[in-house]
Amino acid sequence: MEKNKINLDESVTEVSPERGTPAGISPEQPKRRHWWIWVLVLLVFGALAYFILRPGQAQQSASTETMGRHAFTGPVPVTTATAKTGNIGLYLQAIGTVTPLYTDTITAQVTGVITAVHYREGQFVQKGDPLIDIDSRPYDAQLVQAEGALERDQNLLAEAQMDAGRYQEAWARNGIPRQTLEDQQKVVQQDLGTVKNDEGTVEYDKVQVSYCHIASPISGRVGLRLVDPGNLVTANASTPLVVVTQIQPMTVVFTLPEDNLDQVVAQTRHGAKLLVEAWDRTDQKKIATGQLSTMDNQIDTTTGTVKLRATFDNRDGALFPNQFVNTRLRVETLQNQVLLPSSAVQHNGDVSFVYLIQNGQAKMTNVTTGVSDAGMIAVQGIKAGDVVADSSFEKLQDGSKITISKVKLPATTSEGNVP
Repeated sequence: MEKNKINLDESVTEVSPERGTPAGISPEQPKRRHWWIWVLVLLVFGALAYFILRPGQAQQSASTETMGRHAFTGPVPVTTATAKTGNIGLYLQAIGTVTPLYTDTITAQVTGVITAVHYREGQFVQKGDPLIDIDSRPYDAQLVQAEGALERDQNLLAEAQMDAGRYQEAWARNGIPRQTLEDQQKVVQQDLGTVKNDEGTVEYDKVQVSYCHIASPISGRVGLRLVDPGNLVTANASTPLVVVTQIQPMTVVFTLPEDNLDQVVAQTRHGAKLLVEAWDRTDQKKIATGQLSTMDNQIDTTTGTVKLRATFDNRDGALFPNQFVNTRLRVETLQNQVLLPSSAVQHNGDVSFVYLIQNGQAKMTNVTTGVSDAGMIAVQGIKAGDVVADSSFEKLQDGSKITISKVKLPATTSEGNVP
């Protein structure tokens, strides 16, 4: 029994006095085993996710690559345009101001009370139409007085002339001395001067009376009403009574650089009538078409430009005084040019090119561009009748196969003679 007891005691494991941990076993071992278990679990889940998602991504990538290959290797649908032979204008562009030929600011030339205003605001009046009446009674009275003085002095002159005639007969019979005759002749001359002075006074008073009845000096459009009946106006005051502006014809004044002056002078020297177009502020709508009428006689040294004036009929009243417009002066018309839509010409730096359509393929062809107008441009490097691409440039390359989706009709330049 003792032996068994000893063996039993030997088989009992020594217990650590701290927290009952068996002797010989480290307290950190269970924690380390726990950390590695979580790492292993995460690795397993990561591997499963990779093998599950990889086939779908590979399939999507392959599909995208296939679509990309087919998108650019198949025929490219394009719109085409055909080169035509025609005329195109060479234009000089500038900013201009609509300037009436005549603008009359009418002020009072006599002092008085306004008795009537005959015009309506914005009314078109003809030359000689009544506009404003000023009380003319004081000036009518002065005219009557002047006419009375003239009549009196005319009779005095007639009396002096009769006496001079009698003296002439008496002197011829030696009835009076020559001095008496000569004195009477001088009296006649004095009366002639008095009558002439009276005639001038009468004419002046008539003018004063006419100033009381203001009529339009030109045909044009009246502005807003500035005075009313009953207002007192004074002679030579700075306040205007009415403003009349000529609307038809209308002019546009614009400036060109002195470097372009030779082109204009060369045409006008031969008597050419240069066409001028007026476009709106956005340069999208043509307002009117006129002709160059004249140019200034000197160059502005501060800006290096010269002023020109163009005249327009303006029958529809589209040009309004002091309106800003864009002008296009046609200085020359180029004949028999190969024309293409401007949208068909592509640019790579300083190089211009088109995609020439031949045998169902797009061939990149360099061209030299010239004058452009109304969406058309003159080119060199192709001939009339050649067909070029006018769309899908982002997909086209040299040698790309194409299919024609639409044929673009040629536009018409301002010359209006593109076939």
